[in-house]
Amino acid sequence: MSRLIILVPLLFLGFHLKAQDSTAVVPKKIYVTTSIGGEQPPAIDGRLDDSVWNLVEWAGDYIELQPDENTPPTHQTKFKIVYDNKNLYIGVRCYDSEPDKIVKRMSRRDGFEGDFIEFNIDSYHDKRTAFSFTTSVSGVKGDEFVSNNGNNWDESWNPIWYTKTNIDEEGWTAEFKIPLSQLKFGSSENQVWGLQSTRRIFRAEERSVWQRKPIDQPGWVSEFGELHGLKNIEPQKQLEIQPYTVTSGETYEAEDGNPFRDGNESDFTLGLDAKIGVTNDLTMDVTVNPDFGQVEADPSAIALDGFQIFFREQRPFFVENKNIFDFRLSESEAGNTFGFDNLFYSRRIGRSPQGSVDAGDNEFVNQPDKTPIIGAAKFSGKTKDGWAIGVLESVTAKRYAAIRNENGDERREMVEPLTNYFVGRLQKDFNDRNSYIGGIFTATNRDNLNQALDFLHKSAFSGGLDFKHQWANRDWYVEGNVIFSHVKGSQEAIQNTQESITHLFQRVGADHVELDTERTSLSGTGGNVQIGKVGNGHWKFESGGTWRSPELEINDLGFQRQSDDIRHYTWIGYQTLKPDSTFRRVGINYNHWTAWDFGGNHNYLQFNTNSWQNWKNNWFTNVGFNYAPIEYDNFALRGGPRLRSSPWISFWNSINTDNRKKLRFSAFHRGTKTVDNSLKFYLIEAGFAYQPINALRVSAFPSLSINHNKLQYIDNFDEVNGSPRYLNGEVNQRTLSMSLRLNYNISPNLTIQYWGQPFISRGRYSNFKHISNAGAKTFEDRFTAYAPEQISFSEDVFSVDDDLDGDVDFTFDDPDFSFVQFRSNLVVRWEYIPGSEIFLVWSQDVSQNGDPTAGLLPSLGDNIFGQKPQNIFLLKATYRFVL
Repeated sequence: MSRLIILVPLLFLGFHLKAQDSTAVVPKKIYVTTSIGGEQPPAIDGRLDDSVWNLVEWAGDYIELQPDENTPPTHQTKFKIVYDNKNLYIGVRCYDSEPDKIVKRMSRRDGFEGDFIEFNIDSYHDKRTAFSFTTSVSGVKGDEFVSNNGNNWDESWNPIWYTKTNIDEEGWTAEFKIPLSQLKFGSSENQVWGLQSTRRIFRAEERSVWQRKPIDQPGWVSEFGELHGLKNIEPQKQLEIQPYTVTSGETYEAEDGNPFRDGNESDFTLGLDAKIGVTNDLTMDVTVNPDFGQVEADPSAIALDGFQIFFREQRPFFVENKNIFDFRLSESEAGNTFGFDNLFYSRRIGRSPQGSVDAGDNEFVNQPDKTPIIGAAKFSGKTKDGWAIGVLESVTAKRYAAIRNENGDERREMVEPLTNYFVGRLQKDFNDRNSYIGGIFTATNRDNLNQALDFLHKSAFSGGLDFKHQWANRDWYVEGNVIFSHVKGSQEAIQNTQESITHLFQRVGADHVELDTERTSLSGTGGNVQIGKVGNGHWKFESGGTWRSPELEINDLGFQRQSDDIRHYTWIGYQTLKPDSTFRRVGINYNHWTAWDFGGNHNYLQFNTNSWQNWKNNWFTNVGFNYAPIEYDNFALRGGPRLRSSPWISFWNSINTDNRKKLRFSAFHRGTKTVDNSLKFYLIEAGFAYQPINALRVSAFPSLSINHNKLQYIDNFDEVNGSPRYLNGEVNQRTLSMSLRLNYNISPNLTIQYWGQPFISRGRYSNFKHISNAGAKTFEDRFTAYAPEQISFSEDVFSVDDDLDGDVDFTFDDPDFSFVQFRSNLVVRWEYIPGSEIFLVWSQDVSQNGDPTAGLLPSLGDNIFGQKPQNIFLLKATYRFVL
């Protein structure tokens, strides 16, 4: 069966290599600008009445991109571009025969609501990266750094630039002033840049572009038109310094007798961020004592499978230019290939301290909840000749927990060592920007580990090479990477790694791995290779393979879910290119995956088909189905034998109403069920977004998940009557949450944003059992159930008489749980001058262990309302000096 699965994509590949021709090349448009010379620069008021605009001709003839590509748009657009030795100026006329119907919705920066006009500038002219500047008709800015030929849009990039708009009887106009210091370009006398412009007519959900871009043509930046006439402009070395001050206060419920929890705290800090243009192409970002207090809290989540949860990075210093440092191990169109795994996961820097202390009965502990970053520097950019360079260096401080007894005596114990983190990234374009090859190296070094922290690695290194080659007008590609890792530490640290859920070298029946308690290092490899077709017609596909050796370990500075996996995947997709009487566009996909471990065990086989639909009324829907006839889990028993799962089927479906409406709804649900009912899972999330006025938007999205698993891991017991016991039970888990958001724009530069999430997850266990035949085909043959007379319960502890001899053989704590949490952020953000901001933040957190016997809603109310929350108030002010 597995051989057949591998042959199918190869046959498909051979057919298309023979049958398909390259997409016809679309002629490139050229716009010729000129310097304003001694003329007065235009006043940026959005009115286009300055004489300087008469120096150049209009560019126009936009062509529709969506919904009906290569047709005339509803309303035309035209623009002019001029420049001086410091700035680029763009003037735009957006014609509209019904100006009163222009949609002037507002949003926070990068919100992209309402009608807008956008300009993408490939000033490197590398056909892979670009700088994007957008203004909505309401004057809200959007700016993004575009990389990977349009596959990545980084909205964290916030340059200093200026824009104004105006509505008149012909439609609306806009003016842009973009400092050349915010762009990157070479030093040649005559510059040629890539150029694209996109207009959105909101009420028709129509997009038109200056340079035609066929729907089936892959890439984005590579298809730009060109901007000529830039002569004798000098690259501007960027120098920006942004000091900040933060005043914060915290209130919480005081704990009687605890000197560390008296009910309130306050703090005042100073810090500095800076951007230094080493060259026009390369920038040094420096931060000293960075503050991330205005960052939104992570959403609540609970995972019963034991694996770590991936949370996206939200801290500005690490988010900006993250594309250069990104090195995903096995991202694929097919998915289901551990696509979050990455050699660099910036949330490792400044994480919560990993150590803990043992306090006596009459002692109190002040455990720090985060590790401060002493300083960090990031050197990144891309040169004119195609070298992408990234170097990041960061140092986090030692952290100590304070322990005080009832007599006032205090001692300190280190819970996080002084740590240095380093990332180096290099990538080179060649073959007329159709190919690249690159590399990465990461290092983590910890200083002076004491005995309490000897479970951490002393050092950890990882590295990799990646490549991509495209041909046939970028319709076809082959790409991949290969990586390595090496970690060093004490015997305890390396044993801890071998026994972690990522590896589980101690697992029973896995002859290809072995727990070695005397090792002081581990080295592993991984990689991914794929081939695909993404352009020229209705059909697309991708097929490839990925692997992670048993000893691969990158979690000191990267993110890795599991090791010991060899996986093949294939994706085939069909899409329509033109709207019809029912749909704007439709796509249909097929996927399959199959996986082995390094012992040759066939652990996984899954098939999928799915479809998405963009309806004529601008509703979006999708639906998908999975079938997995084979699944074994090496990790389910946390060191026990590989556990067979029963064949299962699943589905998902979503419905989203027209997002142009003031009131719109969406719903998503998915479910999984094994053929023998040993597992049932269902999740539904549905909600609404309402925009009663252009400046205000509110949304609420409640969700409910139901997890009924008859074989949920609880614990392992090594020796019970001569053999281990892998204790499992039947869990009924209910999780209820709701995400609430409010965005209010007082002006384009003054916003109020609120986010809140009540959350509860409750699990009740029953029908305890131990695994006796993990690989049995029939579900009931995989375990031995404990009869009621074998288990007793007292004072939150279960006692088990395994052999019915009247004596207790082992005990375990009651696994029932109820976790209740409410988190919220209220942020007032004022950009009082471009690049300089004031933040006023109020954060709340209530986290409680509820009663598992209570209902979801009563428990949610009892543990949130009436409780004293942890309140954090802070005022942050920044000022951005541009030198």
